Amino acid sequence: MEQEKNTCSGCFVGEKLYKAGGVVLILLAVFLLSKTISEAKGWRLIGKNIAPQTIITVSGKGEVVVKPDVATFSFGIQEESLVVDEAQTKVAQNENEVLAFLDKNGVSKDDIKVSGYNIYPRYDYARLSGKQTLVAYVVSESVEVKVRTIGDAGKLIGSLGEFGVTSLSGLTFSVDKQDDVAKQAREKAIADAKVNAKRLAKELGVSLARIVSFSENAGGYPTPMYYAKAEMSMAGADSATPELPSGTNKITSNVSITYEIR
Repeated sequence: MEQEKNTCSGCFVGEKLYKAGGVVLILLAVFLLSKTISEAKGWRLIGKNIAPQTIITVSGKGEVVVKPDVATFSFGIQEESLVVDEAQTKVAQNENEVLAFLDKNGVSKDDIKVSGYNIYPRYDYARLSGKQTLVAYVVSESVEVKVRTIGDAGKLIGSLGEFGVTSLSGLTFSVDKQDDVAKQAREKAIADAKVNAKRLAKELGVSLARIVSFSENAGGYPTPMYYAKAEMSMAGADSATPELPSGTNKITSNVSITYEIR
């Protein structure tokens, strides 16, 4: 009898512990759910102002027209031979003659750089048999030149055919100190935007406070002019000097400024 009482007592205690554990689990689940919801709300507010801002956005434009002072172009030399070394030697010889000519005419070595060098085989394909026969190895080199005395560009280009140059491309006229000109255009655009902001604020009957955002879209950089490929009929003492009018470059800046208003 005593043993039965002890057993029932143990069952009662176990049942109470089970119920207590269930309550704890429920409370823990409610706590975790509440915490998750709270953090989720916090995440949605990250990077956002709790109080809405009253703002206006204005735009401005600035332009600077300048005369280019630098001409840039690329020339190519190409040679073929059944022996790669021979084709490379021919290209090197022609290149050295061009470099000596450019140096003699005041072009700095710092303004000359190789932009490409290629070697590849050229095959002749027989239609009936489908066989291919090696015709030659082609070696080509491309060199970019920057001419700071812009009036000399035509003379230099007109004389390249005398030195085995086989192609010419990418002629552009630009401003050497491009960043300085772009800064001037941006300053004009900002000044224009500020005038527009003051006028708009006056019309709306509000006051301008701090600037909350700024963006810029710049443009007006030089567009390449592609010079005719020369298979070089211009070689020789009678080669004409091409007229290369450089015109003017217009550098623009478009800005957008957002103000907080009161």
